[in-house]
Amino acid sequence: MALKVKAREKLLKFSKDSEGVWKWVMQPELYSALTQSKVIKEAALRSGVSEGVMQACWDAAGEVIKAWLPEGHSIPLPGLGSCRFGLSASSVDDVNKVKTSLIKTRRIIFTPAVELKDELKTTAVVITCYDRDGKEVKRVTSTDDAEIDDGTGENTNSGSTDSGNGSSNSGSQSGSGSQSGGGSQSSSVASPTISGDASFAESTQVHSDGKHYREGYRHQGR
Repeated sequence: MALKVKAREKLLKFSKDSEGVWKWVMQPELYSALTQSKVIKEAALRSGVSEGVMQACWDAAGEVIKAWLPEGHSIPLPGLGSCRFGLSASSVDDVNKVKTSLIKTRRIIFTPAVELKDELKTTAVVITCYDRDGKEVKRVTSTDDAEIDDGTGENTNSGSTDSGNGSSNSGSQSGSGSQSGGGSQSSSVASPTISGDASFAESTQVHSDGKHYREGYRHQGR
């Protein structure tokens, strides 16, 4: 089994009047979205229990997670990792200014288990390249190891410590730290807040010559 990735040649524009530049942009290619019934059926076959029993267990586990997560528990997900409540908030220099309105977002943080990260790290990646006309021009298979980011800024090679719900400089956002199943800890950085009328078609980032671009930028008269 390998992870599929598309590399498409796309015209990236950074302002309304920009001519743009053609870049090869990579993004994951999903095999399919599995239905719950298919997962239940496969789990029943592997466990030797009936689909009805497996469905009841699935529903019960979901109800427990929904009940406990809002209470602040870190909840284990069998074979996967854990999930818990997190937040992104502005920091202040005076305790009297601390209030709930400083919280910008509430989030559910999933921390994958070490075994799951290792599996992803060693899985081969197949990159299929499509030119600007949609024609396949190249296919590359790689088994190179890579850092695994769980989506909160943590990666398997990070040596930093968990800062919890730490705060950054005044006026900036701060994210909740996350802890992996293997005992190593690292802090996470909240996603930046983008103001103004600019919008993004996709969140794919392209790194070239030390510069950072975002795909599909459209200026709307800022």
